[in-house]
Amino acid sequence: MNLIGRNREIGELDRCLKSDQSEFVVVYGRRRVGKTFLVEEFFNRQYDFSFVGGHNLTVKKQLRNFAKAIKHYAHLPELPVFTDWSDAFDSLTGWIESQSSDHKKVIFFDEMPWIDTPKSDFIEEFENFWNGWAARRKDILFIATGSATSWMIDKLVENQGGLHCRITNSIYLNPFTLYESEQYLRARKCAWDRYQILQAYMILGGVPFYWSLLDTRLSLVQNIDRLFFRKNALLKIEFDELYNALFAHADYYVQVAQLLANHKEGLTRSQIDKEVDFDGKTLTVVLKNLERCDFVLRYSQLGNKVKDAIYRLSDFYTLFYFKYVQANNSLDEQWWSKHFNSHSVETWLGQTFELVCMTHVDAIKQKLGIAGVATEVSAWRYVPKSDSEKGAQIDLVISRADRTINLCEIKFAMGKYQMTAEYADYIRDRAELFRTKTKTKYAIVPTMVTTYGVAEGANSSVAQQEITMEDLFRENTV
Repeated sequence: MNLIGRNREIGELDRCLKSDQSEFVVVYGRRRVGKTFLVEEFFNRQYDFSFVGGHNLTVKKQLRNFAKAIKHYAHLPELPVFTDWSDAFDSLTGWIESQSSDHKKVIFFDEMPWIDTPKSDFIEEFENFWNGWAARRKDILFIATGSATSWMIDKLVENQGGLHCRITNSIYLNPFTLYESEQYLRARKCAWDRYQILQAYMILGGVPFYWSLLDTRLSLVQNIDRLFFRKNALLKIEFDELYNALFAHADYYVQVAQLLANHKEGLTRSQIDKEVDFDGKTLTVVLKNLERCDFVLRYSQLGNKVKDAIYRLSDFYTLFYFKYVQANNSLDEQWWSKHFNSHSVETWLGQTFELVCMTHVDAIKQKLGIAGVATEVSAWRYVPKSDSEKGAQIDLVISRADRTINLCEIKFAMGKYQMTAEYADYIRDRAELFRTKTKTKYAIVPTMVTTYGVAEGANSSVAQQEITMEDLFRENTV
């Protein structure tokens, strides 16, 4: 198999294939994350039946495509005609029942949300297919995939109707980590160093399909021009397809994403509610679905697990698109090559590095030696109550069960970070403000997270613990 990572997912598929009962497996995750690739690589594209839903097709066209699939697998001389999904599933059961009983029958429905067109009764007929036939056998392995994560969860994983508690295994496919992204590039004989890979991650995130578009013979800068700034560049036109394929009323989701992109520090639910032009009930659904699809990161403020949680846009591709592609009216196809060393990009790298760290907390915990320690990861903000007070915001606070708190200072630099006396004082003052305002009795450990570490000097000792870029590339062994 040509799979990078995904060891847990492979193990789950293997267990289901070898089990002594019928299995209903749901594989879901954001668009382009590799759901179909995982299934096809694991089964070597060998199925007893497979069908791919068509985007925005009518019921009639979906049924005709299903008939073509039946004709192909059953080697029928003529194309069958199905008037509804009841007919279609009857034909499928007939074909599967004609198979020998010496192996598990693998049935794969790809992009299942697209099959469930309005007034098609697809889900109702699928429930009858599974409950009335497949679940009563011991030799069926049914796999459903789909990028519309909200549909997959609402209609399958958390179904309150005929499919309630019928799913035997749900596999959520996460984006690649830095470690997995590096493994992917190494498998393609790419010689980029980790600094370049880190920058690539800040633009592409952990989406395997985006990484597959890279031409590893070129530099990262050349690739960004090719993928984002050329006329009809693939990742320039991807944006509209991405949101429209994932969400109904995609404009609501784009509006929230744009709002969060404009507030890199994140916003609370109440702050978002004041800015959008749709009702609170719709906002609840939008935020829930964005979080489900790994587009939004929701994290608590220290000491308050539910109220005033902070929402932060965490889809690296979307952030880069909003920042440098959406409003770029230049026809210069080498725009990135000419601007990647600008102050604007330097500031953006610093902000985006913070997000990389927040999405790689497991790697940070491993470096700190607390992978097995219970922790609460949060943010902390203090709004001054008078002009004489100072405010503060710490985006990454790791509160540990061993009565220790790591206050993380995150800095992106092209070399070792030079700690000035002023910044060292700032770190000490912030740690003391945190201690005073939270009244914590825990030990406070100022922790620097940088690309290449803190340069040794008179002020470097303020960082009691250090995390570097190399540590963020650790394999998650938990």
